[in-house]
Amino acid sequence: MIYFCESHSDRAIEDAIEQDERPPRMEKLENDALSTICSYCEKQAVYKVE
Repeated sequence: MIYFCESHSDRAIEDAIEQDERPPRMEKLENDALSTICSYCEKQAVYKVE
């Protein structure tokens, strides 16, 4: 699972496709998960891709 901020959405989707070779499922994080950090920087993650 990749967590990402809005700035890194393209990179996260590309990485997910490269790993699984199929379209990823993207979800917006709920309020209780908003302390999660982006996998690419130190900003707060807003989405996750599975």
